[in-house]
Amino acid sequence: MAADKVGLSKAALRAALVPLHAQVGMEIRGVDLSHPLEEADFSVIRNALFGHCIILIRAQSLSEEDQVGFASRLGELGRVLHNHKGGSKHHPGVMFISNIRENGELIGALPDGEMHFHSDQCYMERPTAISMLYALEIPSKGGNTLFANMYAAYDALPVDLKAKLEGQRALNVYDYDNSPNLRAAVKADAPRFAHPVVRTHPATGRRALYINRLMTESIIGMPRNESDALLAQLFDHAENPAWIYEHVWKVGDLIAWDNRCSMHARTDFDASERRLMRRCVVLGEVPQ
Repeated sequence: MAADKVGLSKAALRAALVPLHAQVGMEIRGVDLSHPLEEADFSVIRNALFGHCIILIRAQSLSEEDQVGFASRLGELGRVLHNHKGGSKHHPGVMFISNIRENGELIGALPDGEMHFHSDQCYMERPTAISMLYALEIPSKGGNTLFANMYAAYDALPVDLKAKLEGQRALNVYDYDNSPNLRAAVKADAPRFAHPVVRTHPATGRRALYINRLMTESIIGMPRNESDALLAQLFDHAENPAWIYEHVWKVGDLIAWDNRCSMHARTDFDASERRLMRRCVVLGEVPQ
């Protein structure tokens, strides 16, 4: 990749970029995140993330502080929500995703099973901008993460459907206690917030579809039957394999994804096998 095509310095090109999929994702090679990155190299990573929705950096050996330090360069860290289990004892913005039990108690959140496509905390006024997951223990198979490019999903919409979605807002609801993984009926007091069905990324200026099967409940002001039909169409469209990358985890993998232009899901795995991931998030802006 030539420097004049991406506008990066020669120093920045020490980090090699390798596409993960034709439509989504970039692997960054030659980077050790346990040491501070020069600004030129960090800018490569930030630009790759914003432009390709997710980045993968393999074979890392990261302490909690290493991960927090890297994430903090991308923006203000979010805090673990009060009702989420698995919060770190050392940092309020770190959470463990795990099915491991100690003394009969889960040490992490979202322990087992498949998880429908979603965008992190889209039910909040300021949803998560960037999520970052680091693999500490993985099962022998399954527990893969699928990432979908919502720039590509929006670009592929028919012109008339783009026009229909213009200015529309959708209500996003999440019932963490009763249905954290799969779409189901939710409690009346479950957290919720309405956001644009199509949002504009503040860094790239590109437009992205911003709905998801797990949390998007209805389109504001639209008759329920029409809303349900339109959302079903959009969910199926957004989950087109043409713009989905499925990541098979290895210990030491770190993936960061931009929730403003992607969504993600998890495949099932054997609940008798251990899975331990460390997550932190960067707080986003109010979607526009």
